[in-house]
Amino acid sequence: MTGAIQRVPFDVAAYTRRTRTGPCFICAIVNGEPSQPEEIVYEDDDHIAFLARFAALPGYVLAAPKAHIEHVVRDLDEDAFAAIMKVVRRVALALEASVPCERTYLLSLGSQQGNAHLHWHIAALPPGVPYEQQQYHALMAENGVVEHTPEEAAALAAGIRRALDG
Repeated sequence: MTGAIQRVPFDVAAYTRRTRTGPCFICAIVNGEPSQPEEIVYEDDDHIAFLARFAALPGYVLAAPKAHIEHVVRDLDEDAFAAIMKVVRRVALALEASVPCERTYLLSLGSQQGNAHLHWHIAALPPGVPYEQQQYHALMAENGVVEHTPEEAAALAAGIRRALDG
C-alpha cells in the first residue's frame, strides 16, 4: 500500500457513549456474546486477541487477558505481565507476516471511565504512509476507520492464524 489509507468517517460520540455506559466489550467477546462477533486470531486459557471492529489501520488487532483486569501494571503480577506481553509479541509477528508493514505500533490504552478492560492495540503501519499521517494520527479513529466486509475480516483473521500456527 502506498499513500494515504482509505478510511470512512467514524462516529466518535456514539462510540464514547457506548464505551462509557455499555457492558465491557472484551468480556462480551470472551463470553461469546452474539452482539460482539469479532474475528478471533488467538486464544489460550488466559488471553484473547481479535481484529478491532473500528480499525484505524488495515490489520489492527486487540489483545487482552480474558479476566477483567483494568490496570496495566498494578493488576498483573510479573508472570502475568510477561505472559500477556508474549501473546502481544506473537500476534504482532503474525500480523507483520500477514499484511504489508513498515512498522508495528503497540499501545495499551483504555480508561477507568470507559474501555476499562486491559488491552493492547497491535497495529501494522503500511509502507508508504506519509510521515504526517503516521504515529498517533494513524491510530486515531477520529481520522476515520478502515472499512472491510465480513469476508475480508475473516480472510485477514485466517491469515494471521496461519502465521501464528506456522
